[in-house]
Amino acid sequence: MFELAVNKTRNLKADMLSGLTVALALVPEAVAFAFVAGVEPLVGLYAAFMVGLITSVMGGRPGMISGATGALAVVMVSLVADHGVEYLFATVILMGILQIGAGVLRLGKFIRMVPHPVMLGFVNGLAIVIFLAQLSQFKFIDANGDSQWLSGEPLYTLLGLVALTMAIIKFLPKLTTAIPSSLAAIIVISLVATYTGLETRTVGEVASIAGGLPSFSIPSVPFNLETLTIIFPYAVILAAIGLIESLLTLTLIDEITETRGRGNKECIGQGVANVTTGFFGGMGGCAMIGQSMININSGGRGRASGITAALSLLAFILFASPLIEQIPIAALVGVMFMVVLGTFEWSSFRIMGKIPKADAFVLVLVSGVTVATDLAIAVIVGVIVSALVFAWQHAKHIRVVTSMEGPTKVYRLHGPIFFGSVNNFMELFDPKNDPEDVVIEFQYSRVADHSGLEAIDSLAERYINAGKQLHLRHLSPECRQLLRKAGDLVEVNVIEDPKYRVASDALG
Repeated sequence: MFELAVNKTRNLKADMLSGLTVALALVPEAVAFAFVAGVEPLVGLYAAFMVGLITSVMGGRPGMISGATGALAVVMVSLVADHGVEYLFATVILMGILQIGAGVLRLGKFIRMVPHPVMLGFVNGLAIVIFLAQLSQFKFIDANGDSQWLSGEPLYTLLGLVALTMAIIKFLPKLTTAIPSSLAAIIVISLVATYTGLETRTVGEVASIAGGLPSFSIPSVPFNLETLTIIFPYAVILAAIGLIESLLTLTLIDEITETRGRGNKECIGQGVANVTTGFFGGMGGCAMIGQSMININSGGRGRASGITAALSLLAFILFASPLIEQIPIAALVGVMFMVVLGTFEWSSFRIMGKIPKADAFVLVLVSGVTVATDLAIAVIVGVIVSALVFAWQHAKHIRVVTSMEGPTKVYRLHGPIFFGSVNNFMELFDPKNDPEDVVIEFQYSRVADHSGLEAIDSLAERYINAGKQLHLRHLSPECRQLLRKAGDLVEVNVIEDPKYRVASDALG
């Protein structure tokens, strides 16, 4: 009992310190994504607070951090530009309702259909996106309003502080784990920059994070069909992106921590969080892989880490904005660079020559599409390509072994009959030269879809036209059910032999 109490105390301490580290990293991310979406910084910060808090309490994956994300922001920007921020709030509410519906209908289980190469591509692509997002901190706006790369002393100062941050995160755990290395690095770099007088950009120079508590308000939009027509397509896309990113991040954390989250509960938690943030002036959000990895790597495993991160972020907004605004951007860039190094699956390079070429192609494809477009499109493309590769490979596996049982020719079919294999299936038979009586043995085969049913029907017609009898034997219960459901669509009369479990059609 004593040991259990000690572990709980240690875990709570780790969660709270890790949550504080995450909160510091959330500030520039939330502000940056708010700018991407074309809304005020506080709209992103409020979303990070509310979505992070509610999903930590209600979600299905303890230790996962949620908030405003770039994947959602790039979809929101056109909505805000064309219709205004109030339509965004209405869209976020509808997005949350759709996500709750997905959880109630238990659609979260379909994330298991995502192949492993797609998961690797998703992780690698997202690591690249996080890296590219940090490069904007190496630029400045000149007197003409143009963006220019840093050079000279400002660049060297920034690189030096980033390198020092990364070194502290890398080597501090070898000395002590009493404080998360990321938090220690942020504190040390802030002190170094303050007391040495180094000229480096701080959080406050990016945007002010000072504000009050978010207030409840119903979005100021007309409640009519025209509004629904505007917001519904955006809500569907945002809901899909949010759930895909959240469930894939959940799966990734499951693998790292060797525990199992609850996908459907996470869908509901994300939905409730987005409905709430829509009513309180937030831009909505979903799981954040970068901040989730910071949390996990810093020792955060329980719900307390996410709750601490959200409440700390609110405290920054209400009380500590002057202090937080003094944190050098270099420290946060260094933290995110370490996240990139920890997120990217470096083993991908080692296994590329050892896995099937199709899987290697899918891995690279998903990584590229993630960088070029967004996560949802990348995952959908990856799943479709993987499914087509699977169908093509299995289409080639259908074959027959022929034998004679007296005057009857028996085709013993091996492999599934589905849309990809029907052409090969039809080429296996020779109605013109076969004997009067033919049996197709289905003991080692299955009819998978309507294309398979149509193939059987077409084959039966060919034998009828040749004046011969075709029998279908040992159809599985599933195949017989498919044929019965097809009814008049397939002109094969299935009769089950109660003694031999034989299904035949007495055509001809």
